[in-house]
Amino acid sequence: MGRAESLEGKMSTQDPSDLWSRSDGEAELLQDLGWYHGNLTRHAAEALLLSNGCDGSYLLRDSNERIGLYSLSVRAKDSVKHFHVEYTGYSFKFGFNEFSSLRDFVKHFANQPLIGSETGTLIVLKHPYPKKVEEPSIYESVRVHTAMQTGRSENDLVPTAPSLGTKEGYLTKQGGLVKTWKTRWFTLHRNELKYFKDQMSPEPIRILDLTECSAVQFDYSQERVNCFCLVFPFRTFYLCAKTGVEADEWIKILRWKLHPVHSFIATLPMPVLFTELYIL
Repeated sequence: MGRAESLEGKMSTQDPSDLWSRSDGEAELLQDLGWYHGNLTRHAAEALLLSNGCDGSYLLRDSNERIGLYSLSVRAKDSVKHFHVEYTGYSFKFGFNEFSSLRDFVKHFANQPLIGSETGTLIVLKHPYPKKVEEPSIYESVRVHTAMQTGRSENDLVPTAPSLGTKEGYLTKQGGLVKTWKTRWFTLHRNELKYFKDQMSPEPIRILDLTECSAVQFDYSQERVNCFCLVFPFRTFYLCAKTGVEADEWIKILRWKLHPVHSFIATLPMPVLFTELYIL
């Protein structure tokens, strides 16, 4: 039996996490890959890339969907896109490419490949984001410590935060005064939905604060397909995507934004009463 047949037999019977976590012939250790972040969550990956990365930064992490599926998280300007990397039992599939070993997969990324998303965004994978980053051992000393009477207990300590989910792409928007339809470039970052004249425009035409949005839903009143609307107190915005799938993705992530935002605001404490003050 040849070397290729032997490797293929091993790959077809091994669990993907086992294959990628120990040496097997020419295969490398996934754990030794500097930009593999293990079970890092989607939220944490976006936080890292948006705060510390740059355009073209990327990292590999486990997908929470099923065993054998990984996620490549890539920063594209002010958003983060996620792509599947799949272990098929015989090879590793990414986009239109298939790699028989982890080493071949890594070589592909060393050549800074260009990838394009469904929204038309082109991204050059330039900068692998390291899992381990040197950090200074510097800590602040506590000088003021207050004891507060709020009436709350440990059951009220539910951690919450706004979603970091990002998205971008072209949508067709109905005008406010003149009801004509124009194609605009939209970006969703934190609680802001911005739209620009086109993808190359440096300044947005308008910024919508999603904390003021009360509803996002499909719309059938405009006699257009793949249309949805965002309801604000001052106006309802009508938007159309190229496909029903893309419209559904926009609606899902916009609705996802609304729930964490409102929950986060609702959990903010009322003014507190200071009962003691310790000066150290």
